[in-house]
Amino acid sequence: MNLYTSVELPAGLPRLTHADRLLLLGSCFAAEMGERLLSAKFRCDVNPYGVLYNPLSISVALREIEAGRSYGAEDLFLFRELWHSPMHHGDFSSADKEKVLETINTRLQEAHAVFSQLDYLLLTFGTAWVYESKETGRVVSNCHKQPETKFTRRKLSVDEIVLDYKELLSDVLLRNPKLKILFTVSPIRHVRDGLHANNLSKATLLLAVEQLQMLFPGHVFYFPAYELLLDELRDYRFYAEDMVHPSKLAVDYVWERFVHSCISADALQIMEESENIRKSLAHRPFHPESDEYKRFLGQIVLKIERLNGKYPYLDFKKEREICRIRLKA
Repeated sequence: MNLYTSVELPAGLPRLTHADRLLLLGSCFAAEMGERLLSAKFRCDVNPYGVLYNPLSISVALREIEAGRSYGAEDLFLFRELWHSPMHHGDFSSADKEKVLETINTRLQEAHAVFSQLDYLLLTFGTAWVYESKETGRVVSNCHKQPETKFTRRKLSVDEIVLDYKELLSDVLLRNPKLKILFTVSPIRHVRDGLHANNLSKATLLLAVEQLQMLFPGHVFYFPAYELLLDELRDYRFYAEDMVHPSKLAVDYVWERFVHSCISADALQIMEESENIRKSLAHRPFHPESDEYKRFLGQIVLKIERLNGKYPYLDFKKEREICRIRLKA
């Protein structure tokens, strides 16, 4: 008996390796996938602007990263005793204006430094609804809980998204022909305006990505995270308590499907060995001062050195430091 509808994953999805450089931008689903890739020792930058939900904010972020833009005091505004950037998540906000600028520009410089060397962009669209500032006429990434009267809210059209990304990707691919772009649509539901409006929004995003795939064959791909949650996991037990965000079990499942369809065989082996090292370090010894535990730590260091010898781009600084501190204890 087949008790659910299986989502067929697209053929020819790119296979990521640990040698690749990745940049992830988009909704909190992108942040979740990005954290898992970082934990698996992939070389990636995750949301240097914080969470971004709509396609236009993501495209502005990409253009600013490529150009190496620097933010100044004129790019911030004061609201409720905090300094904010309309392009950045609230995580960047602070009562200290200089701290906000330093954090923003540090993240931008880090992303710009490797942008021309990227192998993959992983972009997650969350919603087609945008807020435009009435004062500037620009789409904002975050309203920072300002009064709604300051903004005009509207839904992007498919053509508007495609036209913007056609120009953006044409420019980026001209400078970096090896780059591949993997799109996802976030399965997180935006239900503020009702499920029908959410469905129209998601449909707009899906249609836009489909057109971009046709415009940039061999460069633009789509991973069906949205369909996996809505079709294969068609049950409220796969949602968190808010009935909007996926549960941990659902995210684990989508991650598992992503790993098996978008990660190379060699990378899977590295992920397994890295996970074994992580679990070994998470082990709580009964006698941390014993010679037996010191030898155990020594074996972990040897495993790290062996992996780094074969794959020098893997980052085990944190694990090495943990071993160093415990060996000295």
